Amino acid sequence: MAGAVHAWRDRLSGHFIGGEWVPGGNGRSYPNRSPWSGEVLGEVAAGDAEDAERAIAAAHEAFGGWARALPAERQMIFLRAADVVEGRRDEILAALAAETGCGRHFGAVQVGFTLNLLRQAAQLAYRPAGELLPSDIEGTRAMAVRRPVGVTGAIAPWNASLTLAGRAIVGPLALGNTVVLKPSEESPYTGGALWAEIFQEAGLPAGALNVVTHAPGEANGVGDAMLVSPLVKRINFTGSTATGRRLAEKAGRHLKRVVLQLSGQNPLIVAADADLDYAVDAAVYGAFVHQGQVCMCARRVYVERPLAGAFMERFAARAAALPTGDPSDPATVVGPVINEWALALLDRRVKEAIGLGARVLAGGEPVPPCYPATVLTDVPDDAEIAQSETFGPVVVVEVVDSAEQAVARANRSDLGLAASIITGDSARGLRLAARLEAGIVHVNDQPVNDEPQMPFGGLKDSGWGRFGLGFAAEEFCELQWITVRDDARSFPF
Repeated sequence: MAGAVHAWRDRLSGHFIGGEWVPGGNGRSYPNRSPWSGEVLGEVAAGDAEDAERAIAAAHEAFGGWARALPAERQMIFLRAADVVEGRRDEILAALAAETGCGRHFGAVQVGFTLNLLRQAAQLAYRPAGELLPSDIEGTRAMAVRRPVGVTGAIAPWNASLTLAGRAIVGPLALGNTVVLKPSEESPYTGGALWAEIFQEAGLPAGALNVVTHAPGEANGVGDAMLVSPLVKRINFTGSTATGRRLAEKAGRHLKRVVLQLSGQNPLIVAADADLDYAVDAAVYGAFVHQGQVCMCARRVYVERPLAGAFMERFAARAAALPTGDPSDPATVVGPVINEWALALLDRRVKEAIGLGARVLAGGEPVPPCYPATVLTDVPDDAEIAQSETFGPVVVVEVVDSAEQAVARANRSDLGLAASIITGDSARGLRLAARLEAGIVHVNDQPVNDEPQMPFGGLKDSGWGRFGLGFAAEEFCELQWITVRDDARSFPF
């Protein structure tokens, strides 16, 4: 990560506002530490509401010019941005490993998604901006026209820092909006400053993208500035349900629309007719990719009884053998969790479940800064790990009498982000999918999937609205009804 680290250090601590790296107004900073080594990767500006307000003003000033940019101009910026990412692939992978503990497997997923995102976004400039509508008033031509809303606030998490920050900003930008991005304090470079570098090199006009960072525990200053500013027309947020609920409550007071992608307690159902080896492979990947720190990861595996014994034996053995350690080692599957608080939470919830009667089939003991791939069974419903999203490499396996029972058990959760079903009968899988209360269901795959053009989002307490370039216009454009007449209309009085 040498180049990326030094680039960040050379700027010391500052925000990206109006196309320039500028110092924070309060002069404060905090150390950005690697979750694996503890090394200080750079000093990061500890921004506040005043910095956010400056960024909002810059985005507002840039909006008119960017919204009126010719389609070809916008298209080339996104294509050049993809070329920048491609050219910096190795550096970006190293940065993801150093800053967020992301190993090569999930790092490659992030870079691949980002390239597809940017190249697909390039065509949004040529998508129809509206449609003609039939009118019953003779001589009237009517149309519904989509237009960019203006300044969009983007609040992105650390766990898939490159892709989730990209998803938060690229769709709105491609539609002609300008953006203020607030990355997580855990990923200020790969989820923030790196995107500023990419788009600056690609030629995005100054002010179209702005990045404001903040210290741990100080997100409210920047977030609240976005919420209260009348210049910010939309906000998108990816993160926990608890934080999303608080943000939505505040946004409601300002009648501000938000897109929320929140927590998941994602089920993976293994039917009795599933191919055993494939089911185990899918479950291992779906539960433990990026050490379970992906919102879509399988948190609960339901196995029909005839297959349960063989599945649990093989699944636990595979989990116990996963290489754990340095995320920069290409062989590592389970790297460090993001911080000491996350490690302590995992340890506490696993120990609580064991105290309530759960059995450990694999893992179960922290190896700081890592937590090994852990498989639990016989977990009682009142255990925290059975109720809340536990962001780490821990999965609960439950034996069920039927796949239909598994669907009923899964639907008891307040969360409904993603789900998957492994079965030898894909038609049955589709019938079960239709009954699952989840925004995303994959039949004969595991739940960790995303593509830029897909409608990504959940049901119930997993959020509302949809990310995805094919659906971005519904979230980040205003729809205006316009009529025009060439001749005068007659009126009754």
